[in-house]
Amino acid sequence: QVQLVESGGGLVQAGSSLRLSCAASVGTFSALAMGWFRQAPGKEREFVAVLSRDITFTYYADSVKGRFTISRDNRKMTVYLQMDSLKPEDTAVYSCAGTWVLGGNWRSTSAWTFWGRGTQVTVSS
Repeated sequence: QVQLVESGGGLVQAGSSLRLSCAASVGTFSALAMGWFRQAPGKEREFVAVLSRDITFTYYADSVKGRFTISRDNRKMTVYLQMDSLKPEDTAVYSCAGTWVLGGNWRSTSAWTFWGRGTQVTVSS
């Protein structure tokens, strides 16, 4: 069983930056495709970013494109989400997700097998 633990959330002002981390418990982390999702109060969980296991494929939600960057360090078994130019509408619980096989429906939560519990990001105006 793969365990994912997020960290790095917090309360920041609009225009600030945060870097989220997601540490995995599995030694074969390099074989996992990884993603980030977020859920704002009263809304459904939504896709933020995806990174394939070989780092050849990356995709971002339109709402974060150009501001967020997903990356991974396989030696540290960690995936990151660098968030710049944060906006109040970025306020949400951010969760990382992992899967052994990245299918075509990676925007959907159903495509992901492993989930972290999430970390709160709050952006004040």
